[in-house]
Amino acid sequence: MRRVLNVVAALAGIVVLPGIVFAQSTIAGVVRDASAAVLPGVTVESSSPALIEKSRTVITDGTGQYRITDLPPGTYILTFSLAGFTTVKRDGLAVSGSGVITVNVDLRVGSVAETVTVTGESPIVDTQSVRREVVLNNETLNTLPATRGYGSALATVPALNIGGVAGAGASTAPTTPSMMFFTAHGGASGEGRLMTNGLVVAAPFGGGGVSDVTYDIANAEEMQVLISGGLGDAETGGPSINIVPKSGGNQFRGSAFYSTSGDWATSDNVDDRLRGFGITQPPTLRSNWDMSGSLGGPIKRDRLWFFANGRAWGNAAVVDGIFANRFAGDASHWDYAADQSIEARAAESRKIFAGRVTAQITPRNRVTFSHDYQRRCGGSHGVHKQRLPFG
Repeated sequence: MRRVLNVVAALAGIVVLPGIVFAQSTIAGVVRDASAAVLPGVTVESSSPALIEKSRTVITDGTGQYRITDLPPGTYILTFSLAGFTTVKRDGLAVSGSGVITVNVDLRVGSVAETVTVTGESPIVDTQSVRREVVLNNETLNTLPATRGYGSALATVPALNIGGVAGAGASTAPTTPSMMFFTAHGGASGEGRLMTNGLVVAAPFGGGGVSDVTYDIANAEEMQVLISGGLGDAETGGPSINIVPKSGGNQFRGSAFYSTSGDWATSDNVDDRLRGFGITQPPTLRSNWDMSGSLGGPIKRDRLWFFANGRAWGNAAVVDGIFANRFAGDASHWDYAADQSIEARAAESRKIFAGRVTAQITPRNRVTFSHDYQRRCGGSHGVHKQRLPFG
């Protein structure tokens, strides 16, 4: 009985979490008639495959204004209807980021069966907030000619500075060092924050940079980079990154990725002259790989979705000038002699297994459960040169 009560209490806590944690988009605007007078009581319906409940409906207030909040990224259709007026549809509205998208509509008197469909570019200027935000969608994240880590993606955002111990290394390595900082407008180095679905997941309350946990942006719906203009509920005044992971959908979809490289893809300029100076081994990348796969779809259509992904990557590079002791373990020798048949390597690898389940429990509330398991292996080791390069 106690276990059941604990489960119920945990679910209740999840349900009452504040809506701000989702950090998703809002569509808002004003509905008027042909004489520019506001129209209260207009039914505004937003529908999209991104919504597990298919559609959401609101009604304009006494000033003709409406507001649809917490919308996940996707393409939406807005339908405006009122008895005695022509129904208006706004088609192909691309929603992304966490700002406010303004869509104003004029209705004219017409027959009930008449519908006007409006197709146009999505609004790109947020006129209802002061947020300055850059949104990198999934297509952009997967086509950037860089390693698939969010440190690399940050390097593409204007006005954002990456620093700390990791510095530019955070933009070239798949993993994310724990002392990477990102700032904007000359702010303190510890002000940057990393979030998933609006929840801070690394290094709260300043100091320490971001966490050493790596977030798989390759399987994210989008990455929202807030440069300035955050609201008062933000922990700091610095920039923030919000990673919106995928949630699945009513259709089964998956993806796979693989890339590799090694010393076979590199060359060097070491010649006899350089060897005469003692330079015999250039910096060499012995192996580098990155592979991932994902699958999402419905467990129960319009009620329960799942999304799962796995990823593994690693690299190994030769460390020049370091050799093992040929006399290691030999009690008759207390001196050192370099064993040049063994090369030293710095190696790093990581595996990620993540899963999400999203359920629509009421017309206005949904619950998401996610689990992210990571296994990291890093350090240095010695390998006999006679072995294969990937040994």
